[in-house]
Amino acid sequence: MTARDRHGESSPRIRDVAAAAGVSHQTVSRVINDSPNVRPETRRLVVEVMERLQYRPNRAARALGLGRARAVTVVTANTTLYGYASVLQGVEEAGRLLGLAVGVRVVESDSAADVRQAVEYVSDPTAGSLVVVAFDPAGAGVLRELPADVPVVAATEAGGLAGAGCRMIFLDERQAAADATRHLLDLGHRTVHHVAIPSEAGASARGAGWREALEAAGRAVPAVLPAGWDYRSAYLAGQRLAADRSVTAILCGNDDTALAVRRALHEAGRDVPGDVSIVGFDDVPGAAYWTPALTTVRMDFGALGRQCVAALAGEPESAPEPPRLVIRESTASPR
Repeated sequence: MTARDRHGESSPRIRDVAAAAGVSHQTVSRVINDSPNVRPETRRLVVEVMERLQYRPNRAARALGLGRARAVTVVTANTTLYGYASVLQGVEEAGRLLGLAVGVRVVESDSAADVRQAVEYVSDPTAGSLVVVAFDPAGAGVLRELPADVPVVAATEAGGLAGAGCRMIFLDERQAAADATRHLLDLGHRTVHHVAIPSEAGASARGAGWREALEAAGRAVPAVLPAGWDYRSAYLAGQRLAADRSVTAILCGNDDTALAVRRALHEAGRDVPGDVSIVGFDDVPGAAYWTPALTTVRMDFGALGRQCVAALAGEPESAPEPPRLVIRESTASPR
């Protein structure tokens, strides 16, 4: 397909050039960016096709000497979950202050086809620089497949992402999970159960911190109950825990998970925090107004997004507030 300019006339797109030259979309992008990783004969072919089709990169890219546009594109698998949405908000705020256009590309899944489609889209110089939210397999897949000449900074789980050769910025949620677990142990709970959210890694940073705190205290490490991003899967995990009268403390993968687990406990007649203490993660805006108010870990996702943009732009970086446990009413000593 071709694009139409403001006069309604058809104009070629980068994908038209790639098809006519018989090369990939990424190869055309490398030629436009004057990347050294293109064979001379391929470069000549692409340039000839560009001239024949009268292809011109977008005005913003031309103004930067055929470099990438003054824009930031956020690649993410989700735009509604609190952590993802807050990173996106932070990127938008920082980009606006720097005069950068901010766009979003949603990668539908971690399938090879969806990852490849997202990579091809953001390899176009008009996408500008990239912030990849790599909290999950889909975002991580895009990060690993990006061409080396695409400027990118990734927001990841604690510890970064194996196999990615770019700048990665993260919050130390591993330490925060350990702090939350120790808080429950210090209240007198014999152990802490964990309802986990999906993770890019086999063992999430939150789960790793929970396990390390239990092992360091010489306590039993219960089997992890996995949940999805949806409320129902967390609710079903909560039902299993509610049926076990030995369960007195639960660390939830995020606050949405805690809400669903709380519902399951309520239906089973188990009081919070009288019978069971609950700790969440993220500190969503409504957590302080639950009944009881939720003890949770505050995560500065907005600052994480702003820091990613600062790193891309070479601006001074202001580190996010470290994750910290906010103690409210949902935790107490066991009866």
